Amino acid sequence: MSAGIETDGVDPADLEWLSLDGDEEIVWAGGPDRRTLIPAFAIGIPLAIVLIGIVIIASEYLRVTNTHYVVTNRALYAKTGVLSRDVKRIEHEKVQDISYSQSALGAHFGYGNVEVSTAGGSGVEMAFKSVPDPKAVQRTISERVDRNRGEPADGHSSEDTLAAILTELRAIREAVGDDRSVRANGGDADRSNDGTAGRSDDRTADRKDDRRRNEYDTDESV
Repeated sequence: MSAGIETDGVDPADLEWLSLDGDEEIVWAGGPDRRTLIPAFAIGIPLAIVLIGIVIIASEYLRVTNTHYVVTNRALYAKTGVLSRDVKRIEHEKVQDISYSQSALGAHFGYGNVEVSTAGGSGVEMAFKSVPDPKAVQRTISERVDRNRGEPADGHSSEDTLAAILTELRAIREAVGDDRSVRANGGDADRSNDGTAGRSDDRTADRKDDRRRNEYDTDESV
């Protein structure tokens, strides 16, 4: 794990379960705030004399210490489970909504839940539960999601994509304009030819009428 990564007390050895792509880097890693164990201790210590209190404290401690959340430059990860292991991954492109909430105790101690919904999903698809400073975690996720959406997988920025679209539209418009010009010129030529042919036909008819009149005049004189 490189320097400068926010870990919120997570030991790099605790992330051995995490499998990243070649260009994927950890931005933030954390887990439930240890202060969430206070209620378990408050209930478990008085019951310790009958052993059930120890079970309550031990189970809650193992749950908290074996839960980890990770934000990378490509996706979000949530790992839970003590004896078993459940790892969930959501790519940034699928994130639709990010929110956080705090209970009265969480607001007092500074921890809360960050909930993530995905496009096409039903409700909350992933929750970072009881993480320290949930507002900052929400902001980190939002910034990374927005940045990743502005950098498509093909390596072109949104500005490059927009410029390519505009260039294509100009080419289409010029092609349509040239086609209209060709059609217009062809129509003018047809109309010109039609006019010339009409005038020629009119002159031929006039000459025939003149010949008929001359022949009539000749017959009259005879």
